[in-house]
Amino acid sequence: MKKILLAASFMSGMVAFAQNTAEALDPMKDRDLMTWYHKDFSSANVYGVNTENAYKYLESKGLKAKPVIVGVLDSGVEVDHPGLVKNMWTNPNEIPNNGKDDDKNGYIDDIHGWNFIGGKNGDIDVDNMEVTRIVKKYQSVFEGPDSAVNKANQAKMPEEFSMYMKSKEIFTKKSIEAKQGYETYARIQKMIPSMVAMLNGQNLSAEAVSSIKPSTQEQAMAVSVLSQVAMDPSVRGKSPSEVKTFLEAQMKEALDYYGPQATKQYNLEFDPRAQIVGDRYDDYSEKYYGNNNYEGPDAQHGTHVAGIIAGLPNGTETQYGVGYKTAKIMTVRTVPNGDERDKDVANAIRYAVDNGARILNMSFGKPVSPGKNVVWDAFKYAQDKGVLLVKAAGNENEDIAENVYFPTNFKNASDPKSFVDNMIVVGASTNNNEFLRAGFSNYNQKMVDVFAPGEKIYSTVPDGKYEYLQGTSMASPVVAGAASVLLAYMPNLTPAQIIEALVMTSNKSTVNAMLPSNTNNRFDVVSRAGGVIDVRKAAEYAFTNFYKAGTATKASPKQPVRKPAQKAKARK
Repeated sequence: MKKILLAASFMSGMVAFAQNTAEALDPMKDRDLMTWYHKDFSSANVYGVNTENAYKYLESKGLKAKPVIVGVLDSGVEVDHPGLVKNMWTNPNEIPNNGKDDDKNGYIDDIHGWNFIGGKNGDIDVDNMEVTRIVKKYQSVFEGPDSAVNKANQAKMPEEFSMYMKSKEIFTKKSIEAKQGYETYARIQKMIPSMVAMLNGQNLSAEAVSSIKPSTQEQAMAVSVLSQVAMDPSVRGKSPSEVKTFLEAQMKEALDYYGPQATKQYNLEFDPRAQIVGDRYDDYSEKYYGNNNYEGPDAQHGTHVAGIIAGLPNGTETQYGVGYKTAKIMTVRTVPNGDERDKDVANAIRYAVDNGARILNMSFGKPVSPGKNVVWDAFKYAQDKGVLLVKAAGNENEDIAENVYFPTNFKNASDPKSFVDNMIVVGASTNNNEFLRAGFSNYNQKMVDVFAPGEKIYSTVPDGKYEYLQGTSMASPVVAGAASVLLAYMPNLTPAQIIEALVMTSNKSTVNAMLPSNTNNRFDVVSRAGGVIDVRKAAEYAFTNFYKAGTATKASPKQPVRKPAQKAKARK
């Protein structure tokens, strides 16, 4: 899910942001906007999650919080970010940087977590999409030179053949889109100097743009871009040089998004795994690989997610996470710029569980999953250990019963209920009550449990900075943070009870859900809850129905697994 909404639609994204921002205040200076997702719906008429009132309610009951470890399975986290450093988990049984596996869990110097997509030769940045890997693996098996052999293989491996055909269709479509997107934004990037010159020294405004009379197709395209840029309150009224800087940054982001897709993610010949990680990738039983580089080459996504869960106000910054009083972040680097691999997901879940995490946030997903059974086994392992899994619903604007989004807690979309009781799936909502479902968010009345704020979410990013991002990737950690609040004050709660509390107390809405079809097109029927979570109400529900003073669910114990001594010494 990484970066899927950051620059994929520069034009449409910018217009949507401008249209949904009633005030002209620069979003980077708008403290009300920065914290909107914490608001109380009953008093602010904004579907926030009522963060502060949840704390007040629980503390009014005489309860005291015991910090909860939240595993962030993501692209990496800047562990020394000023807004996160005080809420990072530190392994109490590991001595930093001594090159030894002090706690004998199989991972050397895992002070704040582990990186399953790195190795002694560095760290993976860009990796393939899963459909690329599937097409590469099975193309010669199902569509080789011998048609008789092809048909025999198709008959012998029907599940693999079905997955291959689905992957091939997606691969073909997406690889074309990637190349076209890359070419389009590269073209706009080259136009920036002439585009800015067309302003003729005027500050950017709708009037200044409308006065430009294009004489060529390229100039017409430039005017169209400037028109849409002028709708953004953060750029409107800026000087030509400031507009130039803005456009250069936007085009860099767009090219950073499409470039890897066009050259690597959908490239059948690209495969960084063997050289960098050096594991036996097809051996799903292999656990001990990776390194302790928690941040990796690009930790924007994971750092943003971590801040939503447990960010702390820093200096003049107003940002704070939903679980800022209750959550400690364990970072488990699992997701590259591309699709996560099932082996890594399963190992990341088990690592986090074995090292004390009570909640895992999983802001990622993909349309095919060759190792889904291994991931499902890890789900069961987490369930047996009493660990809550929080999963983003995905950003394709699709019904996930019709377009499955892995990893899923339904083995078949037709199943009446999830095969585990410890996963909550989260869609993304907005701060606009009339357009409450974020237009990108996946949905389904059975397979999506709740919605939570996921648009215009301000949080931590690398280099000690803060940015707005959007996606179900941002909605999921809102729920993970909320769950940490409930669990920190009421340690006896089970994952199923936390899920029930959040689902049963969500603030409902019957507005148009703006679905691609008109079937069941109301917000209250696009998730199980029919609304947006309210942590204050969930806290009261859990306290009233489930809390037992003096009892606690035992935290998942660390379960060290000793490796042969010679292998442990060989790891870097």
